[in-house]
Order: sequence, then structure tokens, then C-alpha cells
Amino acid sequence: MSRRARTDHPIHEILAQRWSPCGFAETPVPPEDLKSLFEAARWTASSYNEQPWRYIVATRDDPEAFDQLLSCLVEANQAWARFSPVLVLGIAKRTFARNGAPNRVALHDLGAASASLTFEAGARGLMVHQMGGIHPEKARAAYRIPDDFEVATALAIGYPGTPSGLPAECRQRDSAPRQRRPLQELVFARSWGQACDRIAGSHSDGHNR
Repeated sequence: MSRRARTDHPIHEILAQRWSPCGFAETPVPPEDLKSLFEAARWTASSYNEQPWRYIVATRDDPEAFDQLLSCLVEANQAWARFSPVLVLGIAKRTFARNGAPNRVALHDLGAASASLTFEAGARGLMVHQMGGIHPEKARAAYRIPDDFEVATALAIGYPGTPSGLPAECRQRDSAPRQRRPLQELVFARSWGQACDRIAGSHSDGHNR
């Protein structure tokens, strides 16, 4: 099923094809591809090269480990994520290793690393669904995660599949029109809320998905 974004301006095809499915195929992700996804994350830029991101990975070929990570998701996400072949927790170190000072951009850098992972996945025909619906403290206890690390997100990774076996809400989500805010609401100049004409000067109706 094609879900390519109808963009107002040209972007790379990998970005245009990226979306967050709930329906995944049962096909396992080859280990070599998984290694490359996390290698892409590894080479992401970060403040002071701190690399604050950490990941915990579970695959369905290890049912016990997979169920443990699945249990760290909220129930609504468990309903569909249990069919994905790979689950991941995204974690960020709150302080700089070099001096112990708070790293206020740690979550930004974790997000950037996960974006790099997502685009590498797209180049390999894989899809990634990032989610915030998790139980952070349950994950902390289950994996004995130190206090200096924030359990922030989860990712489901796999090949796109049909949503036919999913709950009705998930099926509707996978087929609903994709929408984004127009650039006028996102990119400003001179003052807050004043659209940057150089970037957002042409009209957009916000329905280019």
C-alpha cells in the first residue's frame, strides 16, 4: 500500500515514502540489516559528540525477551506492536559524561539518532513506527536502567504488511489520509508566528500528506 507524501516541495524519496504503520509483515529482519540501522544511529551528530542515546532491542525469535519489552508499552500500542518482528526502547543519558552537567539536548539527540535509524531502514525497504506510549518506570525496573538515563520512546521495526488482523482503530489509522501543518505554521521570521516568506511564501493548504 503506497502512502507516499504529497509534498509541496521536492524532498528525497526515502523521506516521502516514510510513514509509521501499525501493520507489519511477519518476515524477520535480517541481522545484517539491523546492524546497519543502529550503525546509522551511531554516526548521528550530537552535542559535544556525547552520543547520549542507548537502545534495548528484542526480536520475535526470542519470545521471552520480546514479551518483556512488549510489556513496557502501553496497552494500546501492545495491540499492534506485538505483530512487529523487532521492538526497541530508546533511552537518553541525562548528563554529560565529560563533566556531569545536565545535557538539555539529550532527548533531541536521541530523536536525531532514531531519525537516522529510520531513514536507513527506509533505504532497506523497512518501516519504523516510533511511539511515546510506554511505561518508563516499568522498563527501568525490568532492565535495571540507571537513574541517570531517561526511558523516552519505543520503536517497532519491520517490513510493511497488511493491517487486516489489527484492531479497527489501527486499521483506520493505517488507511487515513496523511496530513501535515503548512509551513506558514512551522517556520517563522522576525517574530513568533510571523511566517518566513523565504521558506513559506507559497500557499499550502496543509493537506499535503
